[in-house]
Amino acid sequence: MGTTLQLLLAGAVVLLFGWQMKRGRSRQRAAYLADYDFARLLDRRLALRRPQLDAAQRRLVFDGLRQWFALCQHKDGRRLSMPSQAVDDAWHEFILFTRNYAQFCQRALGRFLHHVPAEAMSSPTQAQRGIRATWQLACRAEGIAPDRPSHLPLLFALDAQLGLADGFHYSLDCRDTRAAGGAPYCASHIGCGSGCSSDSCGDSGGSSCGGGCGGD
Repeated sequence: MGTTLQLLLAGAVVLLFGWQMKRGRSRQRAAYLADYDFARLLDRRLALRRPQLDAAQRRLVFDGLRQWFALCQHKDGRRLSMPSQAVDDAWHEFILFTRNYAQFCQRALGRFLHHVPAEAMSSPTQAQRGIRATWQLACRAEGIAPDRPSHLPLLFALDAQLGLADGFHYSLDCRDTRAAGGAPYCASHIGCGSGCSSDSCGDSGGSSCGGGCGGD
């Protein structure tokens, strides 16, 4: 009995130590991401790629890029899809700094985050499932109820806020998606809030929920 109890206690100590180590790494990665200066590497390149954006707007894009990587820290095996063309542009530019990007990924995520174009995804519905996962995490990160959103999280609001003609524009009100000039993607369908119907974001394919490239 004494030996069994000792083994149980030893196992509990090992589990507690492992949990504390994991928690410490998570804190270190979160702090590293929070302090990372994306603008130092990317501001000039993003300005060349998106000359219509001023300095304040580019800072918003970098805020979105930081949120994207924060979501990737907590994806727990889920595959996420990118809901912002502007942030995807910044991510593309970051990857070109191969050494910096690899070091960043290791310190912020503990792994290399691959960029997966929609065409390279394993199935036509993977991007849509990824958008749903991104929506859930982004809403929770900003204290928004995913199924009853009061406003759009940054990653889903950014392209419309920047006025990008080629961006992904989302609306909380599905009626706006049917109005002339309305946003093409209905956010409440992603979270299955009010107004969900047979054409909501799911496994039927297509691009009814927006988004594109993913991280793996």
